Amino acid sequence: MKVHINVKNFGPIEAAEIDLRPLTVFVGESNTGKTYLAALIYALHQHFEGISQFPWADFVTSYFSFAYRSRTRYPQSRQEALEQAMLEVLEKLNTPERPFKFSDLPQQVSTQSESRLTDQEDFPDELKRCFDFEAASKLIRFTGSQDNEMKVSLSVHENDQTCWSFEARTAGSADPTITGHINPDTILLDTKRKTEFHETSDVERLFRTLGTRRWRRSDSYYLPAARSGVMQSRDVLATALIKRATRIGLDRLEVSTFSGMIGDFLEQIVPYKERKGASNRISRVAEQLEAELLEGKIEVKRATPEAYPEFLYRPDQSEETLRMSHSSAMVSELAPLVLFLRGIVGPGDLLIIEEPESHLHPGAQTKIAQTLARLVRAGVRVLITTHSNYLLQQIGNLIREGELQKLGEPTSESADYLKKEEVGAWQFYKNEPVTELPFDLVEGIEPEDHLDIAEDLYNRSAGLQNRIEQTKGEDAVESE
Repeated sequence: MKVHINVKNFGPIEAAEIDLRPLTVFVGESNTGKTYLAALIYALHQHFEGISQFPWADFVTSYFSFAYRSRTRYPQSRQEALEQAMLEVLEKLNTPERPFKFSDLPQQVSTQSESRLTDQEDFPDELKRCFDFEAASKLIRFTGSQDNEMKVSLSVHENDQTCWSFEARTAGSADPTITGHINPDTILLDTKRKTEFHETSDVERLFRTLGTRRWRRSDSYYLPAARSGVMQSRDVLATALIKRATRIGLDRLEVSTFSGMIGDFLEQIVPYKERKGASNRISRVAEQLEAELLEGKIEVKRATPEAYPEFLYRPDQSEETLRMSHSSAMVSELAPLVLFLRGIVGPGDLLIIEEPESHLHPGAQTKIAQTLARLVRAGVRVLITTHSNYLLQQIGNLIREGELQKLGEPTSESADYLKKEEVGAWQFYKNEPVTELPFDLVEGIEPEDHLDIAEDLYNRSAGLQNRIEQTKGEDAVESE
């Protein structure tokens, strides 16, 4: 599956056209739109309840289940029509060597799916929630003319076929106009299926088949740049929430609103509960992060089962624990990542991390790159924004590891690698379109501005050294 996103005049972004990869990297100067585009991708993912080959696939499965279980409540004519629709679906399902397509669904299902895709309110509401704006039109490019038209489009492709597309356009203060289309030839079940459906009662198996892992709802999680500060002040926030739940607290507290991403992050981290059936592979990445970077454990303690948890850091070979407010910035920076990987993020989910290198020594930044590779290997899709050349250089090394893997030449670090096609890096500029940074076997992933800065620093260093040597020479001549 390929996910293509195209935006124009969005926030500070003039234009951007990107493909989401297993590891997507946004680089560039501050205030160029990296966070805006990351937040938009999060909003799209939240709106569609996970971006898959077919939008809201759970709606189809729930329709079949509800229709079958409720059929006896309908008038006789409605029951007969439902039975006939199901028989037609079964006939198409049981046709040998024939894929089951979107157009084979009952008309009511396909019509409602298209209607949900083009709903004029839900996506603008999600934009306003995520960005904490009172109107989606506030996102029209604010570095240029306010008369510009903003465009956001999303298309999903599989095997060179467009499965579905979605677009939102707005100009001035008008609400966005939403358009969308689901390809009737989108294949829901391929010809390799072994299940046979004979009777309308088999609809139970039908919706279970459509609800297989391919259509599993994937969640998205956003770790904001402010996560370190949130962890440092989390106990105070929890206390404020408790007070706000009382009548006195409601009367006396005036609380500003968070953006949707910050709010969702708090909703996950303040009451923190590990998801049942957490992935062992992803949990293992959390353990490696604790061992290799934190050199200690992040512990979760509750005074009572119903109480908000307290997060503590226990250094290796220590019997004492430290509160987050007493721990280093690196610990409070990485603790949310450890907690999310330990019990929240699952395979197929999207994890967005703003500046994962924050508060980390250059050596630790290279290890974070290895963590990202391990997450990709565990089936997590990752998007990061970064300013770190160390992180990018190590990602380049991990891609080179992947190239050696393809050639059948495993190395000592072969467990941590990335395939070239798994990584997409995009450079953001001020008042210019976003461009892709291709991987180069020699240079790796090297942003142009990083090279310019390195060259400027070198030239200035060499110039200052020359002046120092000249001044010393002149002083020596004068003293003679």
